[in-house]
Amino acid sequence: MKKAISDRKVPLSLIRYCFLFLLLASSTITFAQERGKVQVVAPPLFDTLLAKRATLNNRNGASSGGGSGNASAYSSAFGYRVQIYSGSNRGAAYNAQAKFNKEFPEMRTYIVYHEPNFKVRAGDFRTRIEAERMKEQLKAWFPIMFIISEKINPPKTVITND
Repeated sequence: MKKAISDRKVPLSLIRYCFLFLLLASSTITFAQERGKVQVVAPPLFDTLLAKRATLNNRNGASSGGGSGNASAYSSAFGYRVQIYSGSNRGAAYNAQAKFNKEFPEMRTYIVYHEPNFKVRAGDFRTRIEAERMKEQLKAWFPIMFIISEKINPPKTVITND
């Protein structure tokens, strides 16, 4: 009978020793990960772009309080453009852009490529109503058009000293 009792005590002590071993092993693993070195590899152009962005942000902040207004050429905002062409033919996209530029030379056009399609977008409209007006004017030249909401380049402002 005594032999049976001792057999049951041995596995409990074995479990205790295993638990103690796991506890010690996990603590040494956590201490082994104390410090490390992180090396950031960035192209030199990255720092230049960050510096340029900071100067442009400073100009925009200074011009909003009544500055020269020249910094607005660098800023952008969300607005609308009229998409006049979408298709996989590059030549047709450039032809649509040339056709639009012939009718409206003062308005900017943009060609965007999202594989496999070329998209020609026109205008930098701040409101959807302006984009709708342009879409109505273009119905004769381009039968299928969409109004796209995206970041636009604001129109150039003319500063006069009057």
